[in-house]
Amino acid sequence: MTNRIRRHGDGAPRVVIAGGGVAALEGVLALRALAGEAVTVEVLAAEQEFVYAPLSVAVPFLAGEVRRFPLGELVAAAGGMLRPGRVLSVDNARHAVLSDAGEVHYDALLLALGAISKPAFDGVLTFGGPGDAEPLADLLHMLVTGSARRLSFVLPPAPTRHLPLYELALETRNYLTDRGAHEIGITIVTPESSPLSRFGPHAGDELVQLLADRKILLVTSAEVAGYGAGELLLSDGRSLPADHVIAMARLEGQPLPGIQCDAQGFVPVDDHCHVVGVDDVYAAGDMTTFPIRHGGIAAQQADAAVDAILSALGLPIEPVPFKPVLRSQLLTGMVPRYLRLDAAGAGHSLTTEAPWWPPAKIVGRYLTPFLERKLGLARTDPPAGAESRDRVLEWLPERGWTPI
Repeated sequence: MTNRIRRHGDGAPRVVIAGGGVAALEGVLALRALAGEAVTVEVLAAEQEFVYAPLSVAVPFLAGEVRRFPLGELVAAAGGMLRPGRVLSVDNARHAVLSDAGEVHYDALLLALGAISKPAFDGVLTFGGPGDAEPLADLLHMLVTGSARRLSFVLPPAPTRHLPLYELALETRNYLTDRGAHEIGITIVTPESSPLSRFGPHAGDELVQLLADRKILLVTSAEVAGYGAGELLLSDGRSLPADHVIAMARLEGQPLPGIQCDAQGFVPVDDHCHVVGVDDVYAAGDMTTFPIRHGGIAAQQADAAVDAILSALGLPIEPVPFKPVLRSQLLTGMVPRYLRLDAAGAGHSLTTEAPWWPPAKIVGRYLTPFLERKLGLARTDPPAGAESRDRVLEWLPERGWTPI
């Protein structure tokens, strides 16, 4: 654990959160839930909107939509204050964040700036989120009406998001089958020894069977070096035929002056998400070196960081270290599947009934019920027997806030 935070100024301690995504909002909500008015919470973000991005994989198949919400209103409803600005550097000696809108001082700083999506290969369609839904929809139309017969989905070896690749392949198979394009072959090429191998040797067993049932060829332990002349070129010298290729985006960190990072720009943190080598600074989400990039994981990191911050500020809170549990709803084009696994590979894999409640796409202890209640999203009651499931979600005390 870190030492006691050195206060800089009078009044309530100031916690600054840099970023406007899942980890940032979860951090605001956790601070308010655990500390009430004992701290001030300020969010410094360049974004104007909070984008609920997980459903972007469903948009090309006309099966979902990307939800966008005004970030300032969300932050205010969560109990914080938004200061627009792009973070430029951190001066830890002065406990200050420099942005293009000026300087912000902090007692504790939570960095949640995310990562940058970049194409992994030339000449292929890259999928990195909501902005890539329309080109994928155009490709699907081309496959149904054209002469192409071989489609490959590629997971790059660099840091990337794993689960959407399998969702895209499964949804594509269902989409093409519904439109009579049964003859198009679909292949997944991944450097993993098996799907989701980071979560243990048995994590992907059911996923392998599901892919086989949908007649999707899975090529594992294969790194793609490039694409050209209708062939995927593998690093071991082999090649695979492919008329079209869809690759997940490669993720890059965002080096921040004043903060230590690795060669790829990602920030190393300890078990309490404290940034290595810097006092009173924490980090959560895609910008950290943790290898699984997933919204629910980002929220768990934010919760661990908030625990550590409040404990270091002297509040009577026992900080709980970050122990990742992957809870994900896997879109398949048919009945969704639910995946719950911890880092040791224990849990439920690809069940049709969610092992947690509510069965959200991104599970945040505070964020999920916040979005349900404050944005008018349908709030559902747990079914009979749900007491045996993960009841990981909590809610803020009512403060008279109204839905946006």
